Amino acid sequence: MKPKAIIYKKVEPSILAYIQEVCDVVYFEQLDSSNLESFYEELRDAQGLFGSGLKVDAALLEKAPRLKIVSNISVGYDNLDVPALTDRGVMATNTPDVLNETVADTMIGLMLATARRIPELDQLVKSGKWTSHLAPAQFGVDMHHKTLGIIGMGRIGAAIAKRAHFGFGMNILYRNRSRNEEVENAYGATYCSLDELCQQADFICLMVPLTPPTTKLIGDREFGLMKKTAIFVNGSRGATVDEDALVRALQNGEILAAGTDVFAQEPVNPDHPLLSLPNMVTLPHIGSATLETRQAMARFAAENFVLGMQGKLPVALLNREVFVKA
Repeated sequence: MKPKAIIYKKVEPSILAYIQEVCDVVYFEQLDSSNLESFYEELRDAQGLFGSGLKVDAALLEKAPRLKIVSNISVGYDNLDVPALTDRGVMATNTPDVLNETVADTMIGLMLATARRIPELDQLVKSGKWTSHLAPAQFGVDMHHKTLGIIGMGRIGAAIAKRAHFGFGMNILYRNRSRNEEVENAYGATYCSLDELCQQADFICLMVPLTPPTTKLIGDREFGLMKKTAIFVNGSRGATVDEDALVRALQNGEILAAGTDVFAQEPVNPDHPLLSLPNMVTLPHIGSATLETRQAMARFAAENFVLGMQGKLPVALLNREVFVKA
């Protein structure tokens, strides 16, 4: 008898077929109030969960006593309570690396769009208000040969640093839990404190995972340290920034402009004050949203999932040390 798996996100037919080769699959294209009770009922004897965004914590695990693996179609895994999963002997996996280049492209694009005011000026043209030469008040700022500060120099941070260094001749500062000598040697990056980075950088890019220490990592104090000409962009998670503090910083001219691909609540409330600010560029969490990358992420997640369901160690196992020791 095949083990029972629940897929709770719409996937390509090839991914569904791949998992069905080794599992009996219960397939929910999405979870909402109309099918949540059915989902919980199916959880009672499910051995695997495959999808993204679902909060998998101790309370959910109580409903899934036979669970052996959760495969997250995402590099971020703040929706997974990894200690709770580990305590119950459940493998937790994610999809690192396959999205590094695509997310780095997005963040460079977000910095350029913010610095050159591309969305704002696009609307100027489309609304028929471009009737004469632009005034200096509508000019953007250069990105090339400026100083970029990257908070979180992981794989994606390093890919951003590479583009900034070779493509734009930027000086790179970075803050990380530990030094990354590889990026220092390759891109001339300088390791510094968070305060020094905020004070010296012209562009600041936040790329940390969401954890208790990084929740609201950037707030009033940090924005107050930044240059009035600084541009801040966030590609990590919305909750790593105090959004109210960001509104104040933009309204009060503490920084020049900001861009974000993430919000504390997603989809964002249409009445959110950030959406009304002209010096704020907003994206709907599109960092990895290309067809090629999303397909690669789903395939990687499926490979992790199938290995775990077969009793083998997945490639991207977040709690690997526990299962290797076992």
